Amino acid sequence: MTDQTRRKIVSSRHLAEGEGWEASEFEFGLIIAFNAFSRWMVKCMAAAGHTEMSPLEILVLHNVNHRGRDKRLSDVCFLLNIDDTHTVNYALRKLSKAGLIESEKRGKEVFYRTSETGEKLCDAYRIVRERCLLDGLGRMDITGEDLSNMGASLRALSGQYDQASRAASSL
Repeated sequence: MTDQTRRKIVSSRHLAEGEGWEASEFEFGLIIAFNAFSRWMVKCMAAAGHTEMSPLEILVLHNVNHRGRDKRLSDVCFLLNIDDTHTVNYALRKLSKAGLIESEKRGKEVFYRTSETGEKLCDAYRIVRERCLLDGLGRMDITGEDLSNMGASLRALSGQYDQASRAASSL
C-alpha cells in the first residue's frame, strides 16, 4: 500500500490535512496509549491492594519512591514534566493522608519520602506489573532495546512539544 492509498488513522481529520498528516496519526497513537497506560496503572494498583488512586497519584507515589531519595514538590513536578504544581501538591496530600508517604519540613522546603506502607505497595505493584504486563511483552516481537529506544524517542519528542508550547504561548 502506498502513502497515497494508505488509510489515515487519526483522531481529528482537520488536523490531518495536507503535509505532516503523519504527526496527527502519531498523536492519535499517543492519545490511545496514554489512556491505556492510565487505565493500566489504576488496575495494576488496585490488584496490588490499593483502589481509588488516580493515575497522577500513582505516578507521584512511584516518583517519590524512586531511588529511595527524599523529594520536594518541585523535584516531582520537574521529573514528571508537570507544570501544574497544585495538582501534584494535592496528590502528595492525598498520599500522605493515606499513609503512603511521609513529609519533613527542612527550612522553607518540605521533603517527601515513601512510608513503609508506601514502599510495600510499590513493591506489590512491581510484582503485578511483572506478572501481567512484562510477561505479555516478552511474547511480542519487541526487545528490551526496542523499548528503550522508543522511550528515548518519546523523551526527545517531548522536548519538541515543549518548544511548540512555548512558541504557541507567544502568539
